[in-house]
Amino acid sequence: MKKAVVLRFPGTNCEFDTEYALKKQGFDVEIVWHKEETLPECDLVVVPGGFSYGDYLRSGSIARFAPIMKAVAKYANKGGYVLGICNGFQILTEAGLLPGALKRNNNLHFISKMQHIKVVNNDNKFLSKCRVGEILEVPVAHADGNYYIDDAGLEELKKNKQILVRYCDENGNPMVLNGSVEQIAGVCNKNKNVFGLMPHPERAIELILGSTDGVKMLEGLAS
Repeated sequence: MKKAVVLRFPGTNCEFDTEYALKKQGFDVEIVWHKEETLPECDLVVVPGGFSYGDYLRSGSIARFAPIMKAVAKYANKGGYVLGICNGFQILTEAGLLPGALKRNNNLHFISKMQHIKVVNNDNKFLSKCRVGEILEVPVAHADGNYYIDDAGLEELKKNKQILVRYCDENGNPMVLNGSVEQIAGVCNKNKNVFGLMPHPERAIELILGSTDGVKMLEGLAS
């Protein structure tokens, strides 16, 4: 059985949703407190959503200094798989494990809704079960989801196929949700072992939740 670690910071509120979703994919799951300095042996680390340290200063900017993040960086640099969801995405960008930054939504409001996203690249473990161009529907819930990267960085993302998903409407047309550069909703690193996205696949794993599209996203990491 594969082992997944889910991190918990003060203010994290999606750790149990994530644990449940990963267990449905067959993972043995352990929740690890932010003050730990080492990671247990595992096949995947997930940095879940929430409001780490109350989102003081900038979202994720304090959590990136937590003791456990040194271990996560070491794990990622050795090729270990890391997934950051929402606040977890913010933490990974602040820690320099993913390119770009997350800013305040362009309308300055918290956005909480079901949202369509289009798969841009699937030559990575995370989205390997999805098709390029496939339209998925998963929830978003964020105030700081406005993804920014400069022009040179954007060209690098495109060249290396690091853009994972973009916001779109139900027909796949580009949709401005929060002001993200080119409607980017998720990216990965150059080595394609660190992934981050603002939408919540762990909240779209059963029909009672409104969608099962999150299953297809997460099962690639379980394969």
